[in-house]
Amino acid sequence: MSQDQQLDGFRDSTRKWVAANLPEGLKGKVLGMEGETETSLGADLQTWRALLAGKGWGAPTWPTQFGGGGLSHPEAKVISQEIAKAGGFNPIPLLTGMGTTMVGPTVLEYGTDDQKERHLPGIASGEVRWCLGLSEPNAGSDLASLATKATDEGDAFVLNGSKIWTSGADISQWCGAVVRTDNNAKKRDGISFVMLPMAQEGVSTKPIKLISGSSPFCETFFDDARADKADLLGDLNDGWSVVKRLLQHERQSQTSGSREANTDKETLADTAKRYVGEDSEGRLADADLRVRLANHLMDAKAHSLTVGRITAEARGNVEVSAAASILKNSATDVTQTRSELLLELMGSQGLGWEGDKFSEDELEHVRQWLWGKAISIYGGSAEVQKNIISKNILGLPETTQKG
Repeated sequence: MSQDQQLDGFRDSTRKWVAANLPEGLKGKVLGMEGETETSLGADLQTWRALLAGKGWGAPTWPTQFGGGGLSHPEAKVISQEIAKAGGFNPIPLLTGMGTTMVGPTVLEYGTDDQKERHLPGIASGEVRWCLGLSEPNAGSDLASLATKATDEGDAFVLNGSKIWTSGADISQWCGAVVRTDNNAKKRDGISFVMLPMAQEGVSTKPIKLISGSSPFCETFFDDARADKADLLGDLNDGWSVVKRLLQHERQSQTSGSREANTDKETLADTAKRYVGEDSEGRLADADLRVRLANHLMDAKAHSLTVGRITAEARGNVEVSAAASILKNSATDVTQTRSELLLELMGSQGLGWEGDKFSEDELEHVRQWLWGKAISIYGGSAEVQKNIISKNILGLPETTQKG
C-alpha cells in the first residue's frame, strides 16, 4: 500500500471517529480570545478534551510514551482538517497555553528523560497550562538584555525580577523563564532557562487590559521564587540556545494566518458584496476595493500553498528553522490586511462597540481588528523577523544585538 493510500485510509477512519465523538455543543464554536470561554462551553469541552487526549491527538506527533499520538506531520494535518470540516476544534493546544506549541517541543529536544516524563504528558492531555517568562520592561526585542536574576541556592534557583506580556500567567500552573545566572558573562552567555510552578508565594501576576477589551497578557513578578535544579532546561548559562529554539517553535506555530470559527459563514467576497453592493455584472460595485480584495485573496492563497508545499517537501518531517520568520511575517500581513478590508467594507457598521444597531459579527470584528494589531509584535516583531531573515537566510552580516 502506498503512502497516499495509507493517508487516505487514515483520513477515512479519522473522519468517522470525529463524526461519532465530537459533541454537538462544540460545533461552530471557538475557544479563547476570539470566541467562547472555557466556562461557557462547559462539560462538552472537557469530554472532547479527554477523548482527544486518549488518542494522543492533543500532541499527535509526540511519542506515545509522553502522551502523544506517535503520528507523522501529514497525519496530524489530516486530524486538524477533519475536525475543522466537522465544525469543531482541538482545544488542547489552547488549554495548554504555550505548552504544545513551544514548551513541549523544546523539552523534547533539550529535556532530560525525567523532565520529559514529568512535564510532557500533562501538556499532551491538555490538563496543565504553561506560560513563558521572556520579555521584561527593559528587555523586549533585545531579550538578551534581561535582568531577572536567578541565584544558586543548593538544590534550587531563587528568582528575583519581573516579566511582562506573560500570556496566561494568571491561569497557568507552570512557567518557563529565561533568567540571568552569570552577571559577569556577556549578556547572551550568562542566561539560563528554568521551569517553575506558579503556585508559590514568590510568584504574583497582574493582568494587562488591552484596547480590544480583553487580554491574556500579564505582568509577572518573582520575589524569591524557587525553581528546582531538576527543572533547569538545557545547560547552565546556555539558555540563549534554548530560548532561540523555543522562539523558532513559536514562529512556526504562527505561520497559518488568522484563526476563525469553523462555521458556515459567508466568504469575504460575499460579505463585501453584501455591504458594498454589486454592479450590473454581479461584481463588487467599488472597483478599487475589488482590486485590493482580489490581491488579498491571492496573497492568502499563495501563503497557504507555500505552507503546504514546505510541508510536502519535508515528507512528513517538518523542520523548524529560520524560514518560519518568513512565514510568520507573511501570515501577519494576510491576517491584518483581511481585518482592514473587512473594516473598510463594513463602513460605520464596522466601528461599533456595543448596542442593538450592530450585529454580533460586527461587534466581534471590531475586537478582532484591534487584537490583530498585536500579531506583528508578539513572537518577535516584524522587524526582528526581518533581521533573522537577513542574517540566517540571506547571509547578511550581523548588525543587531551585539554582545
